[in-house]
Amino acid sequence: MKIKHFFDPDTYTLTYLVTDEKTKDTVIIDPVLDFDPPSGEVSDKSLLPVIEYIQKEGLHVKAILETHAHADHLSSSQVLKKIFPQAILAISEKIKLVQEFFKQHFNIDYLETKGLQFDHLLKDNEEVNFGSLKFKAIPTPGHTPACMSFYFDDGHVFTGDALFMPDYGTGRCDFPKGSSKDLYHSIAKKLYSLPDETKVYVGHDYSPNGREMKYQTTIGESKKHNIQLKENTTEQEFITFRDNRDKTLNAPRLLLPSIQVNIDAGHLPPQESNGKSYLKLPLNPKLSTDR
Repeated sequence: MKIKHFFDPDTYTLTYLVTDEKTKDTVIIDPVLDFDPPSGEVSDKSLLPVIEYIQKEGLHVKAILETHAHADHLSSSQVLKKIFPQAILAISEKIKLVQEFFKQHFNIDYLETKGLQFDHLLKDNEEVNFGSLKFKAIPTPGHTPACMSFYFDDGHVFTGDALFMPDYGTGRCDFPKGSSKDLYHSIAKKLYSLPDETKVYVGHDYSPNGREMKYQTTIGESKKHNIQLKENTTEQEFITFRDNRDKTLNAPRLLLPSIQVNIDAGHLPPQESNGKSYLKLPLNPKLSTDR
């Protein structure tokens, strides 16, 4: 199996291609679509190298996998579906919980909340075959309730925003229906139960202390050296740390546009009567005169 990574420095996101070198069957994990908030420009600049590599290598794209509904970048899954119409778009079946919450939050009348925008809703611990590639969909909620990690039989796991490089830690848990307790169990009881030699591929890397970008560690290294959750970290220690830290964090720069697009499987909002699409920006007034 061959793994090719692509890094988007604007959102610090890793996109992966996982390929069976014999059959050239391939799955794409967490593809990025570029969005510039001041201008509203949506582009495929970050996606083009992925497409060019696939076409150059003659790969057979069998599926597009989303580890969760991302809050820091738009998904380019629908752009990819147009180019590779045979590809199956898959995400956790718990995406329905996320859709239900944000349909209300954004008051999005058109949004369907049964996950039907996706081709395949992954069940917890489902073993899936896409072409000659096989993986297990491990539920790793906490960052969101619909987070999943993808464990391939030959010892590779893609953890999305659950587990990062050891010197950065774990995903935040302060998004709606997030839970530091859930994330503790996702990592300590599930991911850390995988063999120590299992290679871990993270969803983001923020290069703490200015180090070069890294995208791959191991379960053993994480258990020993993860600065937020080691093998011997107790549940209460992690919950206290994670909850306190999350209170200090700003909302991701692309939170509002990303969520609206990603809960709808990467579809941009429907065009209105003037032929344009619009994203909603909920206001949260905190005026000193409102007393």
